[in-house]
Amino acid sequence: MADTPRKTLGLPVKTPGQVTAVNPRRKPLRAGGPKDKRKPLPGEVKPGAPASMRTSPAVSSAEPSPAAKRPTPSPRPPLETPIAVTTASPDGVRVSRLMSERGLCSRREADEYIVRGWVYVDGQRVSELGSRAAPGAKITLDKAAQASQQRQMTILLHKPVGYVSGQPEPGFKPAVQLILPENQQRSADTPIFHPSHLKGLAPAGRLDIDSTGLLVLTQDGRVARQLIGESSPIDKEYLVRVTGRLDAKGLALLNHGLSLDGKPLKPAKVEWLNADQLRFILNEGRKRQIRRMCELVGLKVIGLKRVRVGRVRLGDLPQGQWRYLREGEVF
Repeated sequence: MADTPRKTLGLPVKTPGQVTAVNPRRKPLRAGGPKDKRKPLPGEVKPGAPASMRTSPAVSSAEPSPAAKRPTPSPRPPLETPIAVTTASPDGVRVSRLMSERGLCSRREADEYIVRGWVYVDGQRVSELGSRAAPGAKITLDKAAQASQQRQMTILLHKPVGYVSGQPEPGFKPAVQLILPENQQRSADTPIFHPSHLKGLAPAGRLDIDSTGLLVLTQDGRVARQLIGESSPIDKEYLVRVTGRLDAKGLALLNHGLSLDGKPLKPAKVEWLNADQLRFILNEGRKRQIRRMCELVGLKVIGLKRVRVGRVRLGDLPQGQWRYLREGEVF
């Protein structure tokens, strides 16, 4: 088919750079005018609409947003706040001291329990440090405090020579460094070591750096108080290897009659086991007491081992190893 010439529209040809003049008689389009074809937004009323369709800004006919449809959560009830009470006059005894004296816990633990609101004096909750009570006041612990005490661990360590039992001295290692998973003596019914068992773990009594044997470390203030202090009824047994001569009079003095630092020692039980070994049973723990006692009667200690604390024995626990205090095992 032959090519048909295209018809033109008769528009003027625009050359590059030419500006087209604007018709001065053309009216610009205005929003909302007769040529505004857009859909009004929710709540919007176009100009010129009847008055019945118009609403005030305070009362809108628009659909509420999803967030506005959500119900307003009711405020949570306030937590119960422990009431700080004092059951006696300011001349009473500190509650923490009474708790410690009665063996409920240590003074440090008592302060912690009081702050947490876990202590009741004559049935009233105490939560203020320094609170006082009558000496005969009834003190009970909340179940939370009892649960906390049940989680506290006591460890028995066979301490070697060269480790200090308490605060480390320059150049020496504390015995607590031996409480490692690989050093634990375990059986089927013993707990598994957890790092939390080291928190607050402290020796309940000292054992000299050049002595070996049973060292008790505990997180439980009740155990510590039971084993430490002049009022402790728990005795301890030692095997002591000595050199030197000891007559009957010297042996009698070891049992009773010696003083250290100007203060008489409590009666002890001391007897020969063999030609060079003595057994000591003491219920006090002065610093380097056995070594100083032996020096007073002409003996020199060349080996000292603690084999029993109360009713708990060292037994076959290897040196450098440790175990947990067993259920039902008491000092």
